[in-house]
Amino acid sequence: MTSRILIVDDSPHFRAAAAVLLAARGFEVLESAADGEQALAAVAGECPDGILLDVNLPGSDGFAVAARLAAACSQARIVLTSAEVDQVPAQVLRACAAIAFVPKQELAEADLSTFFSG
Repeated sequence: MTSRILIVDDSPHFRAAAAVLLAARGFEVLESAADGEQALAAVAGECPDGILLDVNLPGSDGFAVAARLAAACSQARIVLTSAEVDQVPAQVLRACAAIAFVPKQELAEADLSTFFSG
């Protein structure tokens, strides 16, 4: 079964590039959102299997958004990403219910199926 992914990032360029990368890896991009409010609206009707979520968003940061998305879609696997942060401590990932952090620079090489398929 194909994993359905929501992309949340304030950069339209990154959302488009991530959609191409995910599609090439066999994922279905369910929707994309530019901020936390759009992301929460996107999951109101249907929860994705996975969420690729930027840490640096306008308004609520990605950590706060991750916690809210996890509350709305408890089965969704949330992967945080950022171009400005190299790592996120494990306790921070647990606190916001994210399963992993991958720097944007490493997304193309990362085994995304491990993260999004369980």
